[in-house]
Amino acid sequence: MLRLLSAALCLCGLLVLAMPVARAQAGLRTEGDVAAAQGLYSAEVPVNSQTADAREAGFARALARVLEKLSGDAGIVTRPGVAQELRNAKAYVDSYDFRQDQGVSASGAPTFRTVLVVRFLPEVVDSMAAALGLPVWPQPRPKPVLWLAIDDGSGARLLSTGQVNAARSVLDRAQERGFRLGLPAGDAAEQAAVGAIWRGDSAAVARTSARYSPPMQLIGKLYRSGAGWTADWTFVDSGRVLATRSVSDSDARRAMASGADLAAEALVQRYAKVPPSEPAGTYRVAFTGLHSADDYLRVSAMLQKMPVVRRIAPARADGDRAEFDLDLLTGMAGFDRMLGADAPVVAVEGLQAEYRIR
Repeated sequence: MLRLLSAALCLCGLLVLAMPVARAQAGLRTEGDVAAAQGLYSAEVPVNSQTADAREAGFARALARVLEKLSGDAGIVTRPGVAQELRNAKAYVDSYDFRQDQGVSASGAPTFRTVLVVRFLPEVVDSMAAALGLPVWPQPRPKPVLWLAIDDGSGARLLSTGQVNAARSVLDRAQERGFRLGLPAGDAAEQAAVGAIWRGDSAAVARTSARYSPPMQLIGKLYRSGAGWTADWTFVDSGRVLATRSVSDSDARRAMASGADLAAEALVQRYAKVPPSEPAGTYRVAFTGLHSADDYLRVSAMLQKMPVVRRIAPARADGDRAEFDLDLLTGMAGFDRMLGADAPVVAVEGLQAEYRIR
């Protein structure tokens, strides 16, 4: 019987399990509406075409962006189990849409880009994040004030609400990281803060920013440096400097956008929380009602697809019952969260770590 279990584990890679079909939303929008990602659980990514293959690849990249916003972690895809679950991104999609963006090339010719807008099911994404033990940055999230002075060679000046487009790269990057930045109004007293920004007097900037809430400031100065640009950043929370960074880049927009990354990392380190879970380790899990090789294959395929399962070892078989030693990322709690309503097994009431095939 153990030989049969091992063979089932090898064969499970040949199986393809049915997934829910995501709904295209084009027919639900009124004429003139433009599809766009809104909120924490939606994202938009460029795609080469509207084919099924391009769409499903886009789903994975969009889900990665949603997890980045949810956790605040720009390297979220490197965490255990995440890359594996991104291949199952279609199962988390609520609806999707396409948008055509028109631009102009360097030669003046019109350009067109297809963008896939994806909306995911919040409760399902939350369950997956909890099962994988991902940090969650709770909402509502603060909106720090961006105090950014720029000197392009003609003297330093403060970016305020009247120059939103000039700050677009850092504002957009903040939204990609799951939060927003505000700009000061730019009155005479605030314009005078340029000197404090340039000499690195974060306390003086914080005093000037006292009229705004919350008491958080992302303070930066952007200036020409050699053939490129340098941005010096400081993030302050309630008068306390949490992080500093200096970034140089040939592109001023990229140097400017780096400030949002510094702020996100500081906020996540202070406010993001990892949901409670059981410790990682090996757990003995039993399945009953297995009457055929097909039943073993269904269970094996399910286990292979679950990102919380790091290793599977057949342990014991007796009649219609099979036991496995599973190396689980977040214990049995994470395993149960990942099962889902469409799993081929259900928990046996009153018995821990025991499941019955449907």
